[in-house]
Amino acid sequence: MIQQTQVIMSAPALHFILFAVFASLFFSARCSNQSRKDVALLILGDSLNDAGTNTYLNTTAGYRADIPPYGETFFLLELDITHHFHHPTGRFFDGRLIVDFIAEYAKLPLIPPYLKIKDDEFMGGANFASGGAVALVEDLKMQLKQLEQLEKKLRKEMGSEKSISMDDYVGMAIGNITSVLQGIYKVGGRKFAMIGIGPIGCVPGMRALTRNGACLGEATTLAKLHNIALTSVLTKLETQLHGFEYSYFDFYTSGSERIQYPSKYGFKDAEIACCGLGPYRANLSCGGQRGAKEYSLCHRPKKYVFFDAYHPTGRANRQFAQLMWNGSLSIIRPRNLKALFKN
Repeated sequence: MIQQTQVIMSAPALHFILFAVFASLFFSARCSNQSRKDVALLILGDSLNDAGTNTYLNTTAGYRADIPPYGETFFLLELDITHHFHHPTGRFFDGRLIVDFIAEYAKLPLIPPYLKIKDDEFMGGANFASGGAVALVEDLKMQLKQLEQLEKKLRKEMGSEKSISMDDYVGMAIGNITSVLQGIYKVGGRKFAMIGIGPIGCVPGMRALTRNGACLGEATTLAKLHNIALTSVLTKLETQLHGFEYSYFDFYTSGSERIQYPSKYGFKDAEIACCGLGPYRANLSCGGQRGAKEYSLCHRPKKYVFFDAYHPTGRANRQFAQLMWNGSLSIIRPRNLKALFKN
């Protein structure tokens, strides 16, 4: 990660925009010429930002989204003037990512995966994000598994039966993010945009783990603790690091509002995923190449908050991106991204 940043440091006046859900990163590098042609967006992170990186990696089907129906509502492949069809691009959504919309608002082209770019094709930036690449882990099941492993390790080292608390676990995640922020600051980063954890306990994949389909309490608690700790760290860094500026997007509140009042935001369903299998379509079988070949697909993804068990639809991503770009200070603070990009 640092090596990638150092390579880009050859650009004169470098500015960084960073997005984080655990370790989802998004950079903006700007040369001395302030025209849009001289702005490059460099994106790092997990599946929320993955524009198809995993398609070029030797990963299992569970970490890839290069199969239909992913990409079906936006990405069009034209064979000739009369033949065209929608196709997957490796994004874990039916349409565009949040960062795709941010690039549009900043008057930049769609940012391609770094591994797809040829030497003479660099334009607008590069996307390094890869599904599964996060500060600690990607999904709660893996978090719990690693938590158990860590607990056994600590018991062995400490010689006691003390269990690690959720506060300690969040502390480790925030510690990793803080180190990344400080590292980027050392190589020239001054502007950071952070996405808080959304209502992960209420995604279809978590609802299926409860008896009555309610939100998973442990995941909800984890999200809230994480966000409180993250905002505290950002406030401290702003006072400790000269020139440090940030925007924090309250993903938890904006996501919760759409889950609780879907019709208010143009959605029909916020509990069931558009694509998947089983209760709440929570089985990650979308596309039929992740173990189970059968899956159910809704007719109108834009009416759903979630496209699969863990990822929002393109329409939901557009709404989140709009809030981040020019939303009020109640949801994106202490400044929105439009203001952050201006300087």
